[in-house]
Amino acid sequence: MEEDDVTIREQNFHSQVREYIICFLLFAALYIVSYCIITRYKRKTDDQEDEDAIVNRISLYLCTFTLAMSGGAVLLLPFSIISNEILLSFPKNYYIQWLNGSLIHGLWNLVSLFSNLCLFVLMPFAYFFLESEGFAGSKKGIKSRVLETFVMLFLLGLLILGIVWVASALIDNDAASMESLYDLWEFYLPYLYSCISLMGGLLLLMCTPVGLSRMFTVMGQLLVKPTILEDLDEQIYCVTLQEEALQRRLNGSTSHSHFQGIAHRLNKELDIVRDQRTKLERRKKASAWEKNLLYPIVMLILLTGTTISVLLVALNILYLLVDETAMPKGSEDRGLGNTSLSTFGLVQAVVDIILMFYLMVSSVVGFYSLRVFEGLTPRKDDTTMTTIIGCCVSILVLSSALPVMSRTLGITRFDLLGDFGRFNWLGNFYIVLSYNLLFAVVTTLCLVRKFTSAVREELLKALGLDKLQLSNSPTDPESGKLSANGHQKTL
Repeated sequence: MEEDDVTIREQNFHSQVREYIICFLLFAALYIVSYCIITRYKRKTDDQEDEDAIVNRISLYLCTFTLAMSGGAVLLLPFSIISNEILLSFPKNYYIQWLNGSLIHGLWNLVSLFSNLCLFVLMPFAYFFLESEGFAGSKKGIKSRVLETFVMLFLLGLLILGIVWVASALIDNDAASMESLYDLWEFYLPYLYSCISLMGGLLLLMCTPVGLSRMFTVMGQLLVKPTILEDLDEQIYCVTLQEEALQRRLNGSTSHSHFQGIAHRLNKELDIVRDQRTKLERRKKASAWEKNLLYPIVMLILLTGTTISVLLVALNILYLLVDETAMPKGSEDRGLGNTSLSTFGLVQAVVDIILMFYLMVSSVVGFYSLRVFEGLTPRKDDTTMTTIIGCCVSILVLSSALPVMSRTLGITRFDLLGDFGRFNWLGNFYIVLSYNLLFAVVTTLCLVRKFTSAVREELLKALGLDKLQLSNSPTDPESGKLSANGHQKTL
């Protein structure tokens, strides 16, 4: 009997060690990828080892950790869905025994814990530490900046505590509700993270439809469009003449000091013309397969993915109206590897995963397309640490809300595990139904506006209303573009 107990304890010990090793390897891979991404966009500084360099390096490490947690949050549902299908296909395979429910639940709990840590502690610390200079009258150095940072974090914590306390009193003025706020770990932090998750879900609701329509423009800029009824040689010749004329004007204006403002404007125009000439030369050198086949295929894939997403949301709305188990918080944990949550098995699981990644990429594209967040757009080798901190916080909020949004919209039927399934608003039928309706309606409107923009431009021009600025600017990438000879391209 004692030997059996020892054997069970040994098995539990080895299982725990194996799970810790797997989690560490996954995190190490995400950290390396995140570090490469951040260093690609971070502004290059001198190699001089001073106080500001140390502060920047610490903030860089914290941002890298946060971005790694964002990647972990994005991969939670895909990894769980694939693991469930693998365990269903090979239930007794010896080489996949490490893939079990304990590991998946542990990953969800770790990502939830460290996402809270990054959002409420590490990122505020990195920002205040970067902006700190030490208290007046104190000795300058790292210690004084750390002290000022902790004081600012303490004051920020008191401010957030007060705001949540007042919000809880306004929403639910109950003695039990107020007493539960004293329980910092079991209630207050999950309640606060639930509010942040709701804000992230609303941010996704605002960014994803915009990103889904913007993806067509982005891919159109990356790929070579088909050359139909266009003479690229003539356009390149016109752009070259325009470039030479601007260069002559620029050489004439730089010789006079009072023409510096004109020279600056001419430099900008010259850069635009050179960029246009480069794009035209790239289109000319592209192969026939790239011009005539790749672009339509990619556009069809994007259109198919968007259409499937809207159809799944429409079906989920019907499920919500007739079946209460369709609620994100109404389903029970079926256990990993017991039943398939996909009607068509592995094929549907792969489609669900592709749609999740597509929605995440679209949400990021839509986030940076909004005018409010244009200032956070990273630039290669020219992004400040403050902007990187803002980008990491934004991506963390979006990625943490992605599993919740995917389950709420019915993209997948996989149950939310850990603290992700304990959000209070997930049990509110009206919030969930309104979220689905808004997503379907706004996405449809964005796509209709996107694909009818050229027709609207032509109708306004035919009616003589194009001079009233009722449509997009001719230089807007969403609408027409200026051709080589300066005229607007139309249908």
